[in-house]
Amino acid sequence: MITTIGTTVRIRTLQGRELIDRLPQLDEYARRGPQVPLSRLPSWLTVLAQALRHNVYCIEAVEGHQTWGFLPLAYIRSLLFGRFLVSLPYLNGAGVLADDSAMACRLLDRAVSLADELKVRFLELRHEQPVGHPALTERMTTKIQMRLPLPTQVDQLWNGLSGKVRNQVRKGQKSDLEVVWGGEELLADFYRVFSRNMRDLGTPVYSSGLFARVLQQFPKRAELCVVRAQGRPVAGALLLHGWGVTEVPSASCLREYNGCCANMLMYWHLLERALQGGQSVFDFGRCTVDSNMFRFKKQWGAEPAPSTWQYYVRQGGIAAVRPDNPRYGRIIRIWQRLPVFLTRLIGPPIVRGIP
Repeated sequence: MITTIGTTVRIRTLQGRELIDRLPQLDEYARRGPQVPLSRLPSWLTVLAQALRHNVYCIEAVEGHQTWGFLPLAYIRSLLFGRFLVSLPYLNGAGVLADDSAMACRLLDRAVSLADELKVRFLELRHEQPVGHPALTERMTTKIQMRLPLPTQVDQLWNGLSGKVRNQVRKGQKSDLEVVWGGEELLADFYRVFSRNMRDLGTPVYSSGLFARVLQQFPKRAELCVVRAQGRPVAGALLLHGWGVTEVPSASCLREYNGCCANMLMYWHLLERALQGGQSVFDFGRCTVDSNMFRFKKQWGAEPAPSTWQYYVRQGGIAAVRPDNPRYGRIIRIWQRLPVFLTRLIGPPIVRGIP
C-alpha cells in the first residue's frame, strides 16, 4: 500500500518479497551515524519472521530510491493475549527512524492506520526519546537503558573498576573456569544455561531457534560467550557488535555458580571483547531503577539512559500483558517449579505471543 505525501515523497508499507528486496537499502539508511547498535537494523524483521513466525512490515518514507525514514513492525497474534503491533519484540529499542519530525509523524500516521486495520489491542513503539504524535497517548518509562562508555585500552577499563569488582573478577579467574567464544557450535551450551535461568525466574523461554537465526543473520557481528566449569556450561551470553556499540540482549548464569563469580568473569570478558573490537559503548540492556539488575550493571560503571516505550491503545491497557503485572504472580511461582525440559517445550509458543 502506498500513500502519497506532497508530490515526491511516498509512504509505503513493505511486506514479503518487496520487503526482503528492500532490506539492504533500509539497513544502509539505519547505519548512518557514528554509533549504531546492531539491533537498529531492519534486517531483524527477517529474524522475527523466520524464528518467531511473526508477520512483519516495514513502513518506509521514500523518494525515488532514497529513504527518508522507516518504521519496522511485527504483528503478534496469541490466543492467550490477543493481537499486537510492536517495534520490535525481543529487542529493547526500535521504533521510528526518520530524517525529521514531520517525516516521523507521517510514518506514525501509517502505523496507527495499520494497527486499526489489523484490529490490534495496541501499537507499541520502543523508543528511547519520545516522539510526538497525537495517537501515542500512553507511555512506559519504568525501565532505563544502562550503558558504559568504553576507554581505548584494557588497562584503563580495569583501573576504572572498583576494588570490589576487580576482586570478584580475580576470584573468577582463580576458579578453574573456562571462557570460550563461538557461534552455533556453542548454542546448545548457551541454551542449556539460558533456559534453566529463565525457568528459575518464572519466565517463558524463547526457542533456541531464535538465537540460531540471529547468529545466521549476522555471522560477523553476533557471537556467543560460554563459561564452563569442569566442562559444564555455567554462564552464557549473546553479544551483538554494531558500529561503535556492543549490546548483550541475553545473558544468564546458574545461581549455584555465583559464589565462584562465573557471571563477573563472563561480563569482564564481554567488556574486554567489545573494547578490543574498537567499540566505544557497551550496552548492558534495560532494567528497573534500583533493582538487583540495576545495581549489577551500575557496579561496572554503566550509567542510565532513557527508555520511553510509546503506545497507541485501541483496547484495554498496556499493563495487562506485562510480565511484572501482579496478576501473574501465582503463574510465575508455578512456572518456577516446572521441569526445565517442559518449559523448553511449552515456553516458546507462549513467549512468541507476548509483546
